[in-house]
Amino acid sequence: MPVNETLATYSDYAFHSAVAIYLLAMVLHLGEYARTRVMVAVRTARVPVSVPAGADDTASPEPPAETERPEGRPWPERFGRMGVALTVLGALLHVVSIVLRGVSADRWPWGNMYEFISAICLMAVVGWLVMLRKTPSLRPVGIWVLLPVEILLFLAGTSLYVRAAPVMPALQSYWLVIHVTAISISSGLLIVSGVASMLFLVRRYGTDGRFTSVLPTADALDRIAYRICVFSFPLYTFAIMCGAIWAEAAWGRYWGWDPKETVAFVVWVVYACYLHARSTAGWRTGWAAWINVLGFAAVLFNLFFVNLVTTGLHSYAGLG
Repeated sequence: MPVNETLATYSDYAFHSAVAIYLLAMVLHLGEYARTRVMVAVRTARVPVSVPAGADDTASPEPPAETERPEGRPWPERFGRMGVALTVLGALLHVVSIVLRGVSADRWPWGNMYEFISAICLMAVVGWLVMLRKTPSLRPVGIWVLLPVEILLFLAGTSLYVRAAPVMPALQSYWLVIHVTAISISSGLLIVSGVASMLFLVRRYGTDGRFTSVLPTADALDRIAYRICVFSFPLYTFAIMCGAIWAEAAWGRYWGWDPKETVAFVVWVVYACYLHARSTAGWRTGWAAWINVLGFAAVLFNLFFVNLVTTGLHSYAGLG
C-alpha cells in the first residue's frame, strides 16, 4: 500500500510542534526552578534587622516582595503550572504525530529508530505526567525529565529521521505490536526512574544548598524512582519474553546472544539488582540509586550503540 504523503507530512509537523512546545515547557520549568532558587537564597541570606532604641520591637519586619501579593499565586508556581500545561499540550501533539505516522503507512507506528525513540519519549512524558498528577510537589523535577526527552527527540528528528514507509518483511508481524510496545513503555518509564535516582543522589550528596533545596526531598525522589521501576520491570521482562517467542518464530531459535539480546539481558540483570538492593538493608539508601543510574545508562547504550554501531539480526534502524 502506498504511503499517504499528506498524513506523513502532518505527522512531521505535529512532531516538530511537540518538540518546540516541550522546549518552551522546559524554559518555564527553568523559570520556576531559578526563581525558587533565588527566593531560597534571599531567605537564607536574610539577617535579623537591628531595632532602634525606643522603637516597637514587637512590630513585624517588612515582608519580602514575593509575599506582597496575597491575592495571587507566586511567580514560581505560575511558571511551573504553565510548564505542566504546555507539557500536556506537547504530549497531545506527540500522540497525533505517532498516530498520523502509523495511519499514513498503514502499519504500527514504530518500525525504525526514529519512530521507536519517539514512542519511548512519549511514554516517558506520559509516565511523568501521571506521577505528577498523584504527587504535585514533584513539579520542580519536570525540567530534568524533559531534558533527556528533548535531547532524544532532537536526535530522532534530525540524525535518525526517515520518511514514512512500509516496514521490512521481518517486522511484518503482530509481535511488533506486542513486543515493541511493551519495550517502549518500560524503557520510557525507566528513563523517568533513572532521572529521579540521579536527582536523589544530588539531593543527598550535593553541597550547593540553594540548588538542592529546590528539589523534592531525597525520600520522595527515591520513592518515585522505586515505584516506577517496580511497575516497569515486570513489563520489561514481559517484553524480553515476547521477543524470544518472536525470535523463535522468525529465526528458529529463542535466544542467540545477538548484541541486542545480550545487552537487553544485561539491562534486565541491572534492574533486578536494583530492586534487590532497594530491599536490602545497607544498600537501599545509596548504592541502590547508583545501580538504578547504571541501569539508565544501560538503557541508553542499548538504544543507541547496539542499534547504530553493532551489526546483528536486530539492526532495524532504518538508516541504511
